[in-house]
Amino acid sequence: MRVQADAPGRINLIGEHTDYNRGWVLPIGIAMGISLTAALRRDNLVKVYARDLKKEAVFSLSELSPGNGHNWWDYLAGVCWALLDEGFELSGADISFGGDIPIGAGLSSSAALEVAAAAALVRLNSLDIDKKKLALLCQKAENRYVGVQCGVMDQYASMLCKRNHALLIDCRSLDYEHVPLKLSQQALAIIDSRVNRSLAGSDYNRRREECREALALINEHSGVKRQSLREVTLQDVEQARFFLPEELYLRSLFVVEENQRVPAMVRALRAGDLAGAGRLMNESHTGLRDLYKVSCRELDLLAELSRGTPGVWGARLTGAGFGGCIIALVQKENLPDLQRRIMEETSGLLEKEPCFYTTSAAGGCVVKIIT
Repeated sequence: MRVQADAPGRINLIGEHTDYNRGWVLPIGIAMGISLTAALRRDNLVKVYARDLKKEAVFSLSELSPGNGHNWWDYLAGVCWALLDEGFELSGADISFGGDIPIGAGLSSSAALEVAAAAALVRLNSLDIDKKKLALLCQKAENRYVGVQCGVMDQYASMLCKRNHALLIDCRSLDYEHVPLKLSQQALAIIDSRVNRSLAGSDYNRRREECREALALINEHSGVKRQSLREVTLQDVEQARFFLPEELYLRSLFVVEENQRVPAMVRALRAGDLAGAGRLMNESHTGLRDLYKVSCRELDLLAELSRGTPGVWGARLTGAGFGGCIIALVQKENLPDLQRRIMEETSGLLEKEPCFYTTSAAGGCVVKIIT
């Protein structure tokens, strides 16, 4: 038996760096993803072929161990390890995959690969694991095997998103809700700066540590034991300004403000308040740039040019930052003007020409038997 698993990438409408702080996030699946085929083997070897890279790898299910290196197949090995570590039995497999998500663009190609692999292995091995649990196992693979301390958003989005809906995720309770997107005359433009970044080698993990440090100091000085920055108020942050190091004050201020923007964005979308939604997107980018310090010159330029284009309601970086993409909420009729302006006014200013995509909200991972 051979199976095919198709898993989408994601963009986050708002709620950046709040997932690992047990806050709210609001991603959507995108019309780009990973397609993976797999078949069982009679041994415990996993043979992998990356169609886009034209590379092959082989690893044994009996020799998996976190932290063995930084290889392109670690996301697949990590999924196998996470399933085995939870007590599930796996047979070896022949796996081939490819996709159209730009690598390094911050659109969660890694999570899509994890989700597609996990879903395929579950079907091949007749395992009984619900989608929510499987998404969490994919997160475990990335946290503990690959070494990127991501929250649950990317794997949840790739596994659980619904067509024409955003996915509101409570990263404390791990509950989620599908929020209808009423964008009949609007589109989401994805503009790739083509500034690549590797989360494992970037300041991403450092930002997570800074949030932990800020929370520990706020708890120590207040005498209140909070579990995450989700439980910290703006008043708490302002009171903490007198004893927090400047960078920790800025990080915690952003997280608390961003966490308030997510439910506000849901209300705006449900009410059809595009001006309000765009304003929240702009505020989010400003915070990511000035408080959380994860933007860069290229992303700032793309966001500024987008906001200055007629028909654009708002624009912000999406994903962890340090490069990657911005998203813009734009009237469909103004898409050609936005693309033309981006291409013309970034010429000679950016090292690489930006790439321009549009997307609707796609559904989550789908698995089917192909032979």
